[in-house]
Amino acid sequence: MGLKVKKSTSSKLAIRARRKKRIRAKVEGSAERPRLCVTKSNRLMVAQLIDDTKGITLLRSQTPKGKTANVKLSTELGKDLASQAKAKGIKAVVFDRAGQLYHGRVAAVAAGARDGGLSF
Repeated sequence: MGLKVKKSTSSKLAIRARRKKRIRAKVEGSAERPRLCVTKSNRLMVAQLIDDTKGITLLRSQTPKGKTANVKLSTELGKDLASQAKAKGIKAVVFDRAGQLYHGRVAAVAAGARDGGLSF
C-alpha cells in the first residue's frame, strides 16, 4: 500500500496508514465505475482513475509543476479530470482519498470533479 509503518507507533504516518487500509478495504473500482484516487504532496496534487479489476490506470492528471497546489488549482484539477473522463465515456466513479482527511485540497478535487460532471 505504500506506507510501511510499525503497528505499535501512533505517529501521524501510522494513523494515516491505518485509515488508508480501512478505506481501501471498502472502495474498489471497476471499468464501469473506476476509483478516483487523490494523492497529495506539499507541491503537487495527482488524481487518477483506476480500474482495480484489471489493475490499470485509465486516466491521470496533476496540477502544473511550476506552481504549488492550492484549493483553486485542486478544483481545476478535478474539473480537468472530469472532462477527460467524460470524453472516455465515464460518468460515475468511487472516491478514494488515500487516507487523507476530506478537507481542503482533497475536498476541492472532489468538488471540481462533481462540477465537471462526475457522480459519486
